Amino acid sequence: MDLTTRQNQILKALVEEYITTAEPVASEQLERKYNLGVSPATIRNEMATLTDMGLLKQPHTSAGRVPTPMALRFYIDHLMQEKQMSLADEVAAKEQVWDSRLDFDKLLRQTALALAARTKVMSIVATDSGDVYYAGASNILDLPEFFDIDVTRTLLSLMDEQQRLHQLFFNRTYGPDPIHIIFGQELGWPYFDPVGMAFTYFNSGSHAKGILAVVGPCRLNFPYVIPTLRYFSGLVNELTANW
Repeated sequence: MDLTTRQNQILKALVEEYITTAEPVASEQLERKYNLGVSPATIRNEMATLTDMGLLKQPHTSAGRVPTPMALRFYIDHLMQEKQMSLADEVAAKEQVWDSRLDFDKLLRQTALALAARTKVMSIVATDSGDVYYAGASNILDLPEFFDIDVTRTLLSLMDEQQRLHQLFFNRTYGPDPIHIIFGQELGWPYFDPVGMAFTYFNSGSHAKGILAVVGPCRLNFPYVIPTLRYFSGLVNELTANW
């Protein structure tokens, strides 16, 4: 998809504002906060074009726009600047799981806790042999997308459905990138449209293949979530390589 430089700037700013606020974004907001160098009217015209391209949509009750899953994928692939974990964060994360390194069950449980604590959403750690660990369920209750009890109930009940989780993470084919993104809207499941997931695989020596996932709203903090997942996957691989 070819966008102009200005359209890229506006889309990047709009996505990042939406990730922060969870609210539809208006042209005046972008003009005021992001120093785009053009008038609100020009931003409005570009937003209308991006809407026609399927990258933005307009909720009925708002003058602002929100990004579609297509826009979020475009942002991740072309516009996003990753925020790497600091060395202090990496050391703290390693310390949190280090004492569990000789016990596979404890290691995965502790990894789920550490991942949820750092991403401030929910985490899932699962193996292709049916083990499922999750943490951070209380984190999502603070997010407006999960004020809808049907959305929250649907997500939490998924944690008890091992077969469905296995199908989602191990029976589907995903692209070559090490980090995979799923938007609930793409799954077609009832009440799942507001949900977003990012996950990656790990291999644990002689043990099962597994996944590390971060689950929350579609507007996950991708610049931080993606490098954090990459780090934890490498950590689990490293700690279990000689088993």
